[in-house]
Amino acid sequence: MRVDQWVPALHRGDAIGDSARLMRDAFRSWGHTADVYALEIDADLEGDGRRFSTWASAGPDDVLILHYALPSPMTAALCEQPGRRVLLHHNVTPPEYFAGWDPEMARLCRIGREELLSLRGHVDLALADSEFNRRELEEAGFPRTGVLPIYLDFGRYREAPGPVLSRMLSDGPRNLLFVGRVAPNKRHEDLIRVASYWRRFISPDVRLLLVGKLPRRGRYFDALQSLFYEEGFTPAEVVFTGHVDHDDLLACYSRADVFLSMSEHEGFGVPLVEAMLLDVPVLAYRCTAVGDTLGDAGVQFTEKRIDVVAEMAARLASDEPLRKTVLAGQRRRLEAFAPAAVEGALRAHLDSL
Repeated sequence: MRVDQWVPALHRGDAIGDSARLMRDAFRSWGHTADVYALEIDADLEGDGRRFSTWASAGPDDVLILHYALPSPMTAALCEQPGRRVLLHHNVTPPEYFAGWDPEMARLCRIGREELLSLRGHVDLALADSEFNRRELEEAGFPRTGVLPIYLDFGRYREAPGPVLSRMLSDGPRNLLFVGRVAPNKRHEDLIRVASYWRRFISPDVRLLLVGKLPRRGRYFDALQSLFYEEGFTPAEVVFTGHVDHDDLLACYSRADVFLSMSEHEGFGVPLVEAMLLDVPVLAYRCTAVGDTLGDAGVQFTEKRIDVVAEMAARLASDEPLRKTVLAGQRRRLEAFAPAAVEGALRAHLDSL
């Protein structure tokens, strides 16, 4: 049997593409023929993935999985394929978050959320990487749904962190970390306000480390830069790293005192799992899929009181008994996302077809 996957883009370090390649390896280990097809492929992944332009067709007994996170020609193409068709929904950010910041991204998100509905009646199974996303599918009218978490290679997180950045981040200040693309739904402005309260009322020795891809259009990023200058920070105190290589990402986690999320829309939240995996205590605004991913782990809050959040972040950084308790809970939660657990869920969904 063939079990192929379609992803809009195959980029190294992208959670969806990496998960698809791990799923492909699992399918092959079970004796199936399996490949990953993409519209865009990084040069160093040529040969690991296949160009969508080379796709031929599926057979009546084959399984085809579409990873959905953006509108693309793959959506309409899936509806025309024979065989068993599976949707794996990774969520599309609601367009209103980009209103006033990036009209083109708002338009793409609006199309993406509308295009998702066109798959109703054309898939045999609609999976989502979180219960939040599964409920969204159910509410959209997909009759048969399930949950399949993003597949992470835990072994990659045991590699050595980048030595240069590790040394740079070991210069004294507490490191308050967030990982995620710079986008309005992630609420970087709230992170800056928490760091500002910390510096004014707790300790001046704090650094806000913001790791993630910068936006294509600069209006939101420019506003964030203006905000941190208004709050009296320098670029050495509020650090936007942009996208970083994996070893430098590990360096950021290894030197982080607290992982803080003020994001207001998450479809899954891979960095939450990464922080738990690398023993960084998580403090997160509980919304959308955040509660699904963390379960009862970390410290979660439902009201954005900047003073309370900053004080709790400082406690997590310095109160060793509290920190140990939180980390122990996070390690227990990781069992839900271990490769063996995800592979078991994957096999069960495949067998159900």
